Amino acid sequence: MSTPDPVPVGDFKGGPLYADFHIHIGRSLGQPVKMAAAPSLTLDAVLRHARTAKGLDIITVIDGVCTNVLTEVRQLMEQGLLSQLSGGGLRHENGLTVLLGAEVEVEGPGHGAAHFGAWFGDMLAAAEFADWLGTVQKNPALSSQRARVAAQELQHTVKQHAGLFIVHHAFTPHKGLYGSCVTHMADMVNPDLVDALELGLSADTDMADCVSELAKVSFITNSDAHSLPKIAREYNALKLQNASFEDVTLALARQSGRSVSANYGLIPALGKYHRTRCADCGAPWPEQAEVCVCGSRRHTVGVFDRLREVQDRDTPVHPMHRPRYVAQVPLEFVPGVGPTAIKHLLAAFGTEMNVLHRTSVEDIASVVGPRLASAIDAARTGQMSIVSGGGGVYGSVRLQS
Repeated sequence: MSTPDPVPVGDFKGGPLYADFHIHIGRSLGQPVKMAAAPSLTLDAVLRHARTAKGLDIITVIDGVCTNVLTEVRQLMEQGLLSQLSGGGLRHENGLTVLLGAEVEVEGPGHGAAHFGAWFGDMLAAAEFADWLGTVQKNPALSSQRARVAAQELQHTVKQHAGLFIVHHAFTPHKGLYGSCVTHMADMVNPDLVDALELGLSADTDMADCVSELAKVSFITNSDAHSLPKIAREYNALKLQNASFEDVTLALARQSGRSVSANYGLIPALGKYHRTRCADCGAPWPEQAEVCVCGSRRHTVGVFDRLREVQDRDTPVHPMHRPRYVAQVPLEFVPGVGPTAIKHLLAAFGTEMNVLHRTSVEDIASVVGPRLASAIDAARTGQMSIVSGGGGVYGSVRLQS
């Protein structure tokens, strides 16, 4: 069977391609993969939903090297539903480009642990990396398992297999490099071998660019989806010539005219780890307090508060290469907009991004009525206040009267 060419985008005139590089698998071949993910998050469902419902061009199946998932990928290739691209990556029959990845947990140098991503351009590299993981993990069939290696050894192994190395949800209190382990990146990994840093749900470019050592690092925004509806809650716009692993690699390195042209993500205050909260009652943690009003001494440090500890700038300094950060309120956060309304909107306008960015309020009203249309328009134009999330609970939107 010949190797197909990647989807051409011409000489950068075809508009951006959209990518979500962090999508989990809940179950594969009837067995769990990501324990916290929905069972409906199967490989087949991800490949179809990401393309037809969300309109993505490129995804990373971040559990792609887990034992059963890799077996499923091989089966789809044997059936002709997935094929190897000449520029790296796999092509699904629906046109989606698929990168195979791994999320690996590594113990921090002093305390905590962090998650890192590894992406691969072909089956052979992914399979060889999976074999190596089997020597350093107890159960390589499951996602996000602890590897008995230092982070720099993981980096070198990823690079030996021509992979991309990504810092996942860097600032979160659970499994974030900065949020859980270290104050400086070089205390845990080799910065020169980091291909990109994932901002996570509770941080944006303004927050991260208060850390001067990140000036040379490419930022990405991904969903870390644990269910089908969460796919493309955060995503990236890419300037590429081809929807391939090679072009993605060039984009993260900002070479040969390829680049990440925009990061789409939540308003940080909506993130479920944005501010510090009491681990027992969930109340906002008083600044510099040792005890909550409920008497508890346990708290989960928020991304906003952790960044104030590690930042070395009071205001962000954006390097010339930094793409714009487009903050958005997903439909599920808009008061009064429930699953039925979302279903009707997607049936009418195709994707949530069309509703949020390209559809007039009058057209929205023709589908869900003027009240909900007004609420959606108020949310997408900033006529709202936000109750910050924290402690594992998402923030909420309050529309201005």
